[in-house]
Amino acid sequence: MAIREILVVPNPVLKQVSEPVEKVDDALRALMDDMLETMYDAPGIGLAAIQIGVPKQVIVMDLAREGEDKQPRYFVNPEIIWESEDTAPYEEGCLSIPEIYEEVERPARVKLRYLNYQGEQVEEDAEGLFAVCIQHEMDHLKGVLFIDHLSRLKREQAVKKVKKLVRAA
Repeated sequence: MAIREILVVPNPVLKQVSEPVEKVDDALRALMDDMLETMYDAPGIGLAAIQIGVPKQVIVMDLAREGEDKQPRYFVNPEIIWESEDTAPYEEGCLSIPEIYEEVERPARVKLRYLNYQGEQVEEDAEGLFAVCIQHEMDHLKGVLFIDHLSRLKREQAVKKVKKLVRAA
């Protein structure tokens, strides 16, 4: 396993649309293991492959709270097959947009279909933080960042702040 570099805005790779994965094999599992290690090191709760420069439909996630055992999750070719009409606001952040947190309104509940670490198809309902996180990460697969859900002014301010942080580092 290896820690990979996480791309930050305004890197144009983050706006790429990710390609579906042909099959879950050892090479893909190695990528998912690297992604998980990278996410834990950051630290974060979710990471899409495009955030480390790999345009594949792969997401890793771990919503365990501090002090709880790790609960790594893997999502290959995820798709939302149903979403609730009711929405919920949630303050989101992103490893590719460090130190920026803004409220985003998303469907409160979703049903998703994906392949797991073993390549088995899974259907599952998500609500709460799980629903927020999976929608946030799936946006990455479409080249959409959470700041794209904000007003133009807030989005421009966020990118400007991140550029300043990167220059200072």
